Amino acid sequence: MQQSLTDAKRIQSIDVLRGLVMVIMALDHVRDAVHISANIDDPLNLATTTPALFFTRWITHFCAPVFMFLSGTSIFLQSLRKSKKELSAFVLKRGLWLILMEFTVIAFAWTFNPFFNVIPFAVIWAIGISMVVLSFAIRLPFKAILVLGLIIALGHNLLDIPESAPGFKAGFWWDLLHHGHFTGYEFAPRYFAIIVYPFVPWAGLMMLGYCFGRFFAPDFSAERRRKILLQLGSGLLLFFVIVRFINIYGDPHPWATQKDGFTTFLSFIKVHKYPPSLMYMSMTIGVALLFLAFIEKVRNGFTNVMNVFGRTAFFYYIIHIYVIHLIATVLFFTRGHSMQVAIDSMPNLPFLFLIPGEGYSLLVTYIVWLLLIIALYPICKWYDGYKTRHKEKKWLSYL
Repeated sequence: MQQSLTDAKRIQSIDVLRGLVMVIMALDHVRDAVHISANIDDPLNLATTTPALFFTRWITHFCAPVFMFLSGTSIFLQSLRKSKKELSAFVLKRGLWLILMEFTVIAFAWTFNPFFNVIPFAVIWAIGISMVVLSFAIRLPFKAILVLGLIIALGHNLLDIPESAPGFKAGFWWDLLHHGHFTGYEFAPRYFAIIVYPFVPWAGLMMLGYCFGRFFAPDFSAERRRKILLQLGSGLLLFFVIVRFINIYGDPHPWATQKDGFTTFLSFIKVHKYPPSLMYMSMTIGVALLFLAFIEKVRNGFTNVMNVFGRTAFFYYIIHIYVIHLIATVLFFTRGHSMQVAIDSMPNLPFLFLIPGEGYSLLVTYIVWLLLIIALYPICKWYDGYKTRHKEKKWLSYL
């Protein structure tokens, strides 16, 4: 007899998609550490980029929203086995744990700075605080969570109106909620908080992911689910094309006619990530739903590898940042630099071991990325096996 979804506890198609976006995410982080123009220009700058560089950055846009969305889905699947009270408590604790990890273990991975004078409010913070919000929302009726998620996702770009006003100045709390885009705030002499991911739109996306988990409940057959996923995914992409074409609402940066048709197309798909605009979410989640529709019954070497990365996503995330930073450090010193150069070039981030304008070609970037993924796979596979064999160790559920 075929094992039910709730018996299996994990759904391979979700883990495969999660693993795929984790692998793609590493490409962007390697580019930041290795590519020659990573710290001096925006790879999405249509005036200076190349198609290869543009799509190297653009494809990684799918990572954060898909992971956030699927985090909500996974929480719903846990609701099939836990009471609302139990689930709410677990999600709250996990969210607070992720925030703590962001400000300590992950902050050190990015900076190698034992003084912790730069605190990033980045993607793990956004996931953590969204879980905190969802831990309270879980107690609401299902339809209320869905409506709240839709209101946030569809409506948060209304805040673009005051933000676009001449002379608008956000301030810490506004930036934290919606506007921040690598905005720095000095909270003590030479101690900074960097707001990368303002969290309100991400919390709305996680709520929608939670509600999306309903399609993976036992009363949905694979055939019925596939049909729904195809309809939802296609509908979201059609919605993206229509609203984006109208060019009035849904993204703070309108697209514009460029020097040729291809560059105009790049302008059309260049959507806003910080915070995630409605168009950004529609485009990325639309593609993700179509992928889930087609991948559910596929079993091959590719899905097996991605499944491992998806099952060990947070473990992989932490390890890959440390390894990439170590690679950047080694390359820094092989270029003949000293520790004093690192300190002088970036006084607030003395152990970043990056100098703007230095680096390597896009080909080298891809080679380093592929070697990184190959190296991390056996480590993640070992950890996946360890975690499976030791389910009695509750702390493993937090890593």
